[in-house]
Amino acid sequence: MVRWGMVIDLDKCTGCQSCSVACKAENNVPHGSPEEHQRRMTPFWHKVIAVSRGQYPAVSIDLIPMPCMHCDDAPCVTVCPARATYRREDGIVVQDFRRCIGCKYCIIACPYGVRSFNYKEQEEKEYHRPDLPPERADRGVWPFPRRVHGVVEKCTFCFHRIDAAVRQGKKVGEEVVPACAEACPARAIFFGDLDDPESGVSRSLASRQSFRLREEMGTSPKVFYLPR
Repeated sequence: MVRWGMVIDLDKCTGCQSCSVACKAENNVPHGSPEEHQRRMTPFWHKVIAVSRGQYPAVSIDLIPMPCMHCDDAPCVTVCPARATYRREDGIVVQDFRRCIGCKYCIIACPYGVRSFNYKEQEEKEYHRPDLPPERADRGVWPFPRRVHGVVEKCTFCFHRIDAAVRQGKKVGEEVVPACAEACPARAIFFGDLDDPESGVSRSLASRQSFRLREEMGTSPKVFYLPR
């Protein structure tokens, strides 16, 4: 059994946020209005946060891409009363919008702040993509393209891409990667099987010292970072 994971090289990351834009385009995440942005009511499945280091005036800023950590011991799975969020056998934590009741327990339990609540009823046209090429339209941009307000949304490592690649016998991590990794111009994001020593993520982890965010929480996240 595979265990999908991600490695982000902060030494290569330029903070361009192409990963965030690609995630929105791939998963039909609405952009929202300027007013919704100001009130922080716009969903983000993949975001880039700024972390300051040092003391004034010697202050430096680190830009850290943050998808869902897909924890091995995910607290969001434990607290969901509707079992709308669950962990697959391959380690991907997914969200079933049809079961979600919008109680926000998972948002409160997540120590990374990578879950978004859909405040607004989105119109059908916002999820309709007539410009998609046939191969993407056939497999579907997202298994549940129509989302209603009152549900929690999150990154899923683009599991629809991963599942399609496995069915077609393609190499996940080489031929097929999540949208954020594909769009990164600096090639700072690696994806693959953490249990395969020959995968790109395993080779990246072996090349340099790595760290995970908030390891003291005991969640065992599957997103690793290579420091600057």
